[in-house]
Amino acid sequence: MTLKNQWETIKENWLIALVVVSLVLVILFSGSRAPLYEMMGGFGSSSQMGIVANSMMAEKAMAPGMYPIYNEDFAPQVEERKITKSVSLGSEVKRGSFKEAETQLKSIVTSTDSYLLNENTWKSGQGKEAYFSGNYQIKVDTKKYDAIIEQLKQIGEVTFFSENAQDITAQFENLEIELAAEKERLKRYLQMYEEAKDIDDKINLNDRIFSQERTIKYLEDSLKSTGEKVEYSTISVSLTEKQSDYVNIAIVKFSELVRRLIDSFNSLLSLIFVVLPYALAALAVWLVYRKIKK
Repeated sequence: MTLKNQWETIKENWLIALVVVSLVLVILFSGSRAPLYEMMGGFGSSSQMGIVANSMMAEKAMAPGMYPIYNEDFAPQVEERKITKSVSLGSEVKRGSFKEAETQLKSIVTSTDSYLLNENTWKSGQGKEAYFSGNYQIKVDTKKYDAIIEQLKQIGEVTFFSENAQDITAQFENLEIELAAEKERLKRYLQMYEEAKDIDDKINLNDRIFSQERTIKYLEDSLKSTGEKVEYSTISVSLTEKQSDYVNIAIVKFSELVRRLIDSFNSLLSLIFVVLPYALAALAVWLVYRKIKK
């Protein structure tokens, strides 16, 4: 086979040749890889490398910008449970007394040292059909929770009441454990930073320390927020003014009466034309019967 023929054969089987070349390159480069610590540049001692390796393995579970996902364990070993409570309460107030009811609600919030987080009031309808409604979100001390609910129930007639309690003990415990672990990791980074001699090592560790401090700040804020959910409960109140008893009463228009009269007449005509053939048939049968009988 000539060189020209061989070249033509390779061109026809270019895909196979590409696969072979790729395999050769993979084998060559895989055999010349340097150890991980050489590629990283090292930190000057084997003990430091061990700490960094352990830290890197731990960071796989929580990389910068990512935060832990907690399991569904309810922490049965903890006796002091962490319970969050929330309530949705709806009341209907007498017509014309909405503003008075709203003032009473705000007075309860103030006297119990609670917090009115959100309020939204609006007017529906026009003229005599108009009525007011409002939604309010309140944060109350859990110790005063039951007493405040009883006071709020006295505002108008309760139309609906829904209470929800959630055990977040496991979430709280997991946050505390995670925070302690991250603080311990930060201590190791700080120790390594003091012992490091190379400027590149210090820069790398400084970045890790910054990321670690950010993670710890996030966990501390999460722990604080979780604790506040236990210390303060949420109450959502909906107030609605009673609508007028005459809201759906209206005099029928003359045009409506005419329309109904025409509709009735049309229905009567339809009935006549449906029944008429049967009536004529029955009359014919009766006449024939009389004639035969005579």
